[in-house]
Amino acid sequence: MRRHSCFQQQTHRWSISTDGGCLLGKGNPASSIVRSQSCFTPDQHPRGSWSSESSDSSEVGRVCYRVVVIGEDGVGKSALASVFAGSPYSMYADYDQWADDVYERTVIVDGESASIILLDTWDNQEGSWVQEHCMQAGDAYLIVYSVTDRASFEKASELRIQLRRTRQSEDIPIILVGNKSDLVRCREVSVAEGRACAVVFDCKFIETSAAVQHNVSEMFEGIVRQVRLRRDSKEVNEKRMALNRRRESIPKKAKRFLDKMVAKNNKNMAYRLKSKSCHDLSVL
Repeated sequence: MRRHSCFQQQTHRWSISTDGGCLLGKGNPASSIVRSQSCFTPDQHPRGSWSSESSDSSEVGRVCYRVVVIGEDGVGKSALASVFAGSPYSMYADYDQWADDVYERTVIVDGESASIILLDTWDNQEGSWVQEHCMQAGDAYLIVYSVTDRASFEKASELRIQLRRTRQSEDIPIILVGNKSDLVRCREVSVAEGRACAVVFDCKFIETSAAVQHNVSEMFEGIVRQVRLRRDSKEVNEKRMALNRRRESIPKKAKRFLDKMVAKNNKNMAYRLKSKSCHDLSVL
């Protein structure tokens, strides 16, 4: 039996107004989005929460982050949104019915509550006004490509450049997402290529599979952490990092220490460590 999504009980479904103005709404993102249909049943609480493993600290006030998914057609953007929205069988879902939708979910990451407003509204038609709005709307971005389609990987690089030009004065969290990692025999883009691209474009990197729900929750936890690292004070982030380090196993601590020592005297090792760091979504 396919495992049900851990997001199941806290999603709201929204639809965008025809003028698209809600994408640029300031303040609370949800206040300018029209709610169309709830994804939870009447006996479920609309404010359930999904917790990461590290959730033993006290919960603080929830904040909203607008996360925009962009990428070529067919790479699995709507499939990832489907998993986020709580569809337990996303591999067989009819994604067309969710076109131009926005989803909201409350999550608890490192013991702190946040609401993710996920915009799956990207239009690949060149010159589309939706593209312009999407490039301006996000607090964070998931640039998705398919590991089975090299052209989509090259397009992801172009979108990173386009996003940098549009928001050049802002330090926006971006995760380069290689989706469909379960299709091993059809792979055209290696993990190493994805990691190297993330290093070049100064963003994070993760491979996912919406079909088997691999690394999807980790991706959304990571995007929340990346926003917090940029928005919160140095003191607050240092406390979070100290708490996370205390939870690390002794072998992991030892490996991290040795890697740093080796990197000081070896430029090639330093580059490899920098490349690997694009996987670590808990640090800048």
